[in-house]
Amino acid sequence: MSHPLCPDADFIAIFKQYGPAGTAKRLGMNERAVHKRRTRIEKRHGIQIPAPHSRNTRVGSEHPGRICLDLQAGVVLIGGDGHYWPGIVSTAHRAFVKFCKTLKPQIVVMNGDAFDGATISRHPPIGWENRPSVIEEMEAVQERLGEIEKAAFKARKIWPLGNHDARFETRLATVAPEYARVHGFHLKDHLPLWESCWSCWINDEVVIKHRGPKGGVHAVHNNTMAAGKTMVTNHLHSLKVTPYTDYNDTRFGVDCGTLADPDGPQFLDYSEDNFKNHRSGFVVLTFRGGKLMWPEVVAVVDQETVQFRGGLIKV
Repeated sequence: MSHPLCPDADFIAIFKQYGPAGTAKRLGMNERAVHKRRTRIEKRHGIQIPAPHSRNTRVGSEHPGRICLDLQAGVVLIGGDGHYWPGIVSTAHRAFVKFCKTLKPQIVVMNGDAFDGATISRHPPIGWENRPSVIEEMEAVQERLGEIEKAAFKARKIWPLGNHDARFETRLATVAPEYARVHGFHLKDHLPLWESCWSCWINDEVVIKHRGPKGGVHAVHNNTMAAGKTMVTNHLHSLKVTPYTDYNDTRFGVDCGTLADPDGPQFLDYSEDNFKNHRSGFVVLTFRGGKLMWPEVVAVVDQETVQFRGGLIKV
């Protein structure tokens, strides 16, 4: 039974305690309706309603700092760097949607840079290149993430902010700071089913964020070595798993590659036709008894095929 007359104060308390999925169950609503009401209440009262376990430490944006989750057994799918442009559906994206259906993950993470922001980049245009507008990109992001939402409708959907995602709010904050907190001026307003953050922690063992504190070709190794945690990042598009063992245990540095085609038009001009040490794919994390198993890579082979666990899968 739905509860349309649930007072705002009660809704806020329920949401803070149980999150979007729990609130939907308790109020007899679907999850999308919960997010829509959350947005209306935030606009009406001029407040932010954080999900449970998120630290409301907003550093340079309206994104909560950290989401902490517990997962004793199950699968987490992590993809990122979709850099979605209109009319382009990559092999890795199709595979990600397929794996959402077949593996039925408990958690799905879009690990940054779903939005590219080609026309609002700090970098000047190259020649007379034709780049999609902000609204064209936004519609592409909503369409692609909508496909993931439909395929993994029961999964908790987490979205750590990427540096390209940040272009959306950075541009607005620069040219129109007076519109801060107005609905629609934050990227998360356009993706209501995704919980935005800087990082997602699972079992206090695994840290998932778009990029870590270390850079360069050895960033994956250096991040996990310095953090003392398994670090799962994107940003470098390198798609690899690097184990690191010390007196404590074995942990992993993981790069989830890119859901985009490394040779796609998003990257064509600024790469100046140089080779790129980039690989298209994503990562599967499996937990048993609260412990992370060895991370597994899903890698694109060609425009119709990915490889996983020694097999070739058509997508």
